[in-house]
Parts: sequence; structure tokens; C-alpha cells
Amino acid sequence: MKKRSEKPTVALDSLGCKLNQAEIQQLAGQLAAAGYRIVAPGEKADIYILNTCTVTHVADRKSRHLLNMARRRNPAARLIAIGCYAEREPVALSRIEGVELVLGNEQKWRLLDLLEDADTLPKPSAAKVSRDENIQRTRAFIKIQDGCRNFCAYCIVPLVRSREACVPAAGLLTQVDERVAAGFKEVVLTGTEIGAYDDDGVTLPALLKRILAETDVARLRLSSLQPAHITPWLIALWKNPRLCPHFHLSLQSGSDTVLKRMKRRYTAAHYRRGVALIRDSVPDAAVTTDVIVGFPGESDTEFRETYDFCRQVQFARIHVFSYSPRPGTAAATMPGQVAEQVKKDRSRQMLVLAKESAQAFHKRFLGKTQDVLWEQQANGVWSGLTGNYIKVYLKNSEDLTNQITPAKLIKIYRDGVWGEISRTITDSISP
Repeated sequence: MKKRSEKPTVALDSLGCKLNQAEIQQLAGQLAAAGYRIVAPGEKADIYILNTCTVTHVADRKSRHLLNMARRRNPAARLIAIGCYAEREPVALSRIEGVELVLGNEQKWRLLDLLEDADTLPKPSAAKVSRDENIQRTRAFIKIQDGCRNFCAYCIVPLVRSREACVPAAGLLTQVDERVAAGFKEVVLTGTEIGAYDDDGVTLPALLKRILAETDVARLRLSSLQPAHITPWLIALWKNPRLCPHFHLSLQSGSDTVLKRMKRRYTAAHYRRGVALIRDSVPDAAVTTDVIVGFPGESDTEFRETYDFCRQVQFARIHVFSYSPRPGTAAATMPGQVAEQVKKDRSRQMLVLAKESAQAFHKRFLGKTQDVLWEQQANGVWSGLTGNYIKVYLKNSEDLTNQITPAKLIKIYRDGVWGEISRTITDSISP
């Protein structure tokens, strides 16, 4: 019998939200199980797959840039663009040199079948990699829900992820078990609007209860929530220490008039009540958020309302975005488009506040000991995350990869804090 040739190397990359990361991890697992040899995104590979993002014009540009970079790394590589930008602009992506396959959000799940056409595959490279050795083994992203029909005025997502669907709860429990068996210490539940999860009456709180009761996952984290999803019966679940005390609660604007133009379904007061409920019940929780500056018609007064709101709430992290018109959205044709220079000025102000706010949150925990999941080492320095999303750095001669250890937080360092492990690793993880 003729021996089957070794399958090609595949690099998988992702831009944008945690949902995209969940999907790229899922595809990586499927490809590895089928025998493809997974390599890191920055390595030379026979096949480069990019899960694209189109939430802003910057995301579009980054998608094109990464595809061109992959082409330069290996001119013979087969480039494949999938995801949201591929859904919105398939022709534009297909024009990039080397891109021979463009798959939108529904079609991308046919990727494995399409790659199995041996006549179209490049010859395998000589790269020495073992099967799936480059798939991250610390945090697993699991998609529990997809699609959104809210049609916020600025948002392209409903146009590229229009079909709403929830993954059955039984299947999600199996996925969590599989990730734990594969070595993952933390599972992040993600989706377009996870607070709307409902599988035949199993809502998000019920799903969390089942995962905590029926699996051995060490850490469970949620991605973005909306203010309406913050309810007493949801927050009560954080009595369980395996739920990470981190809530990403999208704000977008602290001005009620801007929120109304954005077609958001809450007011600043409603949002503030949600934050208060979190902090009353989970005092050490990190509340992180997104803010858009320069939305059409945003006046100096409205921007100041957002700035003051963020200063008062004292977020642990603020992701700042300059408004970017997305074709087909209501905001793209609104009057009062804000000048680019004004957007840049407001963005700079918000970024300064974001840095100050993050450091203030980090300082609250200096001198305290927190459990850290160590993810990677670079130039002799390890980095990892606490449950409440503080990035911790330290030097240690032992291999900390994928270990959860207590670390004392010492001082502000870079975008997080510098820490130290006061005991040996063996001691720190013993009962």
C-alpha cells in the first residue's frame, strides 16, 4: 500500500473579538485531529488561515496587512481569509496576491472539507512540528452563542453575523470536559451576545451552574455582557471562586443623548446600577469596558459626559475606539460626522484616562497575593493573568507554563504589575 504523504503545516491567526479566537481554536483542533501540522501564526507555513475582523476600518487594514505578511514569509503559501471581513468584502480580499480561498461566517466551517481536496494542496514543508503542539494550552475560548439582531447604529456585526443561534448546553459541557482533558486551566465563554444565551430554557445563569457543577474546569471566565444582563441571580453565582471576578461591560458612551443616537438599550444611570451591583457583590471584581469617541454628532459636552462618567466609574481597563463608519450601518450616513483630528484628540484624552484608571485599579492589589495563570515567557520574564484580569510579570527559573500559582503583587510594571512567588512551585500548588 502506498504510504499517505504527510499533511502540510498550517498557521491559524485571528483578529478582533474573543468569539473569533474561540472559532480559530475550534478550527485548529479540527485540523490537528485530521493530521495537519499546526504552527504558530508568525512561522513559515504551507497554509495560512486568518479569521478576519471588520468592526472598524483599522481591523480591515490589519486583515490585509497580515495576509500580505504571510505571503512575504512564504510566497508559495496558500492564503485563506475567513470570518467577518471575508463575509463583507470577499472580492476585495480575493484580490490580495496569494489569497485563493475566501469564506464568510457560514462557509468557514466547510474549511476542513475544502482542504481535503489533495489536488489543491501545496507540498508539505520540512518544518519539524508535532501535531497540535502550538495550540495554546492555558485558556480555551468556547463559543456558546452567535448572531445579533440589535442593530446598534454603528455596528456591522448584525450584517456579517445575522443568524442567531445558541450552542446546546449538553454539547458545551462536553466541550468544557474536552478542554480540561486537553490541559486547559481556564475556559472563556464567548459569543456575539452571550447574555442572551437560551437553549430551550437554559439561560446563561443556568448554563454557568451546570458547568460549575458538572465539570472540573479550574477557572471559568465570561466575555462581554450588556448592562441588561447584569442581574442579582447572575451575580450571585460569583460566590463560587472558580468564576473569574472579571466583567467586561460594554459602555460605548456615557452620554444619554449619544447612547440614544447609537440605539443602545440602556442609559448611563442603568449602566451605573449594573456596575454597583457587581461591586457590591464581588468587591475585587475588574469591570472593563469599550468606549467609542467621535460618534456622529458627538459634541464637546457629550464627549465630556463620557469622559467624566469613565473617570467616576474607575474602570479596570478601557478599550478606546475612534468611530469608524461601517458601510450599511445607520451611523454611516448620519449628519454631523466628526472630524478625524477631533477624534484623535478625544481618543488621546481617553487613552490617558484609561492608563490612569488601570493603574489605580492595579494599585489596590499591591502587597496582596493573587492566583495567577502563567501563560508564556519572553526574554526570561513570565507573564500571566489573575482571575480579575491583572497582568502579572515575574522572573522565575522554573517552568510555569499553564500553572496556577499564588503570587504577591509588588509594583506597577508595564501594563500590569510585577510579582513574586514566595514559595517553590511544588509548595504553592500543594493542597
